Amino acid sequence: MKFRRSERLIDMTHYLLERPKELVSLTFFSERYESAKSSISEDLAIIKETFERQGIGTLQTIPGAAGGVKYISHMKEEAARGIIAELCQLIADPERLLPGGYLYLTDLIGNPQIVSKVGKLLASSFANKDIDVIMTVATKGIPIAHAAASYLNVPVVIVRRDSKVTEGSTVSINYVSGSSKRIQTMVLSKRSLNEGARVLIVDDFMKAGGTVNGMVNLLEEFNATLAGIAVLLESEEAEERLVDDYVSLVKLMDVDVKEKKIRVVEGNYFLQSKGDI
Repeated sequence: MKFRRSERLIDMTHYLLERPKELVSLTFFSERYESAKSSISEDLAIIKETFERQGIGTLQTIPGAAGGVKYISHMKEEAARGIIAELCQLIADPERLLPGGYLYLTDLIGNPQIVSKVGKLLASSFANKDIDVIMTVATKGIPIAHAAASYLNVPVVIVRRDSKVTEGSTVSINYVSGSSKRIQTMVLSKRSLNEGARVLIVDDFMKAGGTVNGMVNLLEEFNATLAGIAVLLESEEAEERLVDDYVSLVKLMDVDVKEKKIRVVEGNYFLQSKGDI
């Protein structure tokens, strides 16, 4: 079936957006649309220019017989700052306060539009790194991990607190919780990670970093490599941070239960991601 240029542009754009970081050859598009490679190259140039102008991302060209193009998800700094400002405003809502000074975040993590924005922010921060898999711990980090994974086109592995029969053989380690200093256990299926896999750790909240540090230690049991750490929200209150190199979107500065005030600021996203978004 012969496609008009307008039809090719729409279908090609949809195809690339559905497959971020996947190499697609010009031959594939040429055969798909029954068009010359020169026409396909012109179409891709239009898509690349539009993606970059609108802050959707970019197209990376790989030369050679085995080359092609890859869609890389990026976000303009202006758009990223707007999303993080929105997150700060939502998290600072005093209605989120729970007994004991905890914050209710389930509605944010359960909102697909917000989670998608968070996922794209985190994916943009690590778009230029080679990542094979995203790791998170059950349960609240799962939606964020999946959202980031959808923009990086990689699978997600979930660390659990106890083993499940459906996981098969597992590897377990004990770790010290950074905030409570209690000994806890985390478990991961042996089939989850390949040796040498490059892993991005994603979580919803980090205080002292004990859980994240536990996942870092778990990677050693699989001979896997840490590619980065990213969290939605970090706490300023931690006396001793167990993790140094990480990306955060929002920082929780103070919770005043008596006055019902939550003070949050921008995380270190723009410091850690400089040059990548």
